[in-house]
Amino acid sequence: MLQKPSCLCDATADALLRAPLVDRFGRVARKLRLSVTDRCNFRCHFCMPLNPVWLPKEHLLTYEEMVWVARLLAGMGVTKIRLSGGEPLIRRDVDALVAMLAAIPAVESVTMTTNGFYLLEMAARLKAAGLSGVTVSLHSLKPDRFEGIVGRREVFDRVMAGIAEARRVGLPVKVNVVITRGCNDDEILDFTELARRTGMTVRFIEYMPFDGQKLWSSERLVSGAEILERIGERYLLVPLPREPGSTAQVYRFADGAPGEVAVITSMTLPFCDDCDRIRLTADGKIVPCLFSRDEYDLRPLLRGGADDVELARFIRAAFWRKFAGVETLLRTAQHVGHVRPMHTIGG
Repeated sequence: MLQKPSCLCDATADALLRAPLVDRFGRVARKLRLSVTDRCNFRCHFCMPLNPVWLPKEHLLTYEEMVWVARLLAGMGVTKIRLSGGEPLIRRDVDALVAMLAAIPAVESVTMTTNGFYLLEMAARLKAAGLSGVTVSLHSLKPDRFEGIVGRREVFDRVMAGIAEARRVGLPVKVNVVITRGCNDDEILDFTELARRTGMTVRFIEYMPFDGQKLWSSERLVSGAEILERIGERYLLVPLPREPGSTAQVYRFADGAPGEVAVITSMTLPFCDDCDRIRLTADGKIVPCLFSRDEYDLRPLLRGGADDVELARFIRAAFWRKFAGVETLLRTAQHVGHVRPMHTIGG
């Protein structure tokens, strides 16, 4: 049960705990991106520094603390939770966290983004725990290239087996691929064929300035428009209605083939106006906007005796300050540079 302090009237407490979570631009939070760890067993150059410094384990939120925050956010109208990392399946017994989050009455779905390395062992456990779906980061279909990108040898077949196992146990699978010019942009049609062959949704993501090695540049960015143009040379695509707050524009194949493709145009055609996400890092920092360096540390309150209303007040104040978004930077010709390594926030 949510606890109310005796010093506040019921109406004030209920407003803090139950009213929609709104920022200063009128955007309402509906989705939580929850990073469960900053650690990862891969070393993708567009995500990880060469020599990452991990968070001390004692700084990581416990599962109970994560669920506490998730319950509060669910009371404010958040209905969808996506677990990320780092690599979330590195965190021991993460399926127990999935089960606790899925049991929150107002939560409609709990999904996960993963590199797929541990899916072969974990897919059935995650499905049984209540996971609604999984998105696998897969940045090449060429084994040698893939293993060069992730910095690990002999892992491609394991990741592909993990995808197959997730599908076998009934977990819906999407594939994320970050397209980088000169690296894997020659595989756009290969990934399109993967969607058609398997019926999965393949989501092409524009390269963003969250690479740990700070290699990002506009010259390496392949726009969503260019990706769609290349696909359109072979297949006619039909856009599907965009879900409010969605990061992706999804397309089906006009010839009725199974599968879908999508583009996430964070850099060239961002979706800031109806952004409905709030992020929580593995060490308890609220990040209202991916493209802002603003962070608000909730952990001292979680471990310092705060009650639900105090936590709710802090969350509301942090979310109210949410940055307008990268769209504002682009519109005003401001420089868009490195923000933070992606492994610290999970996308």
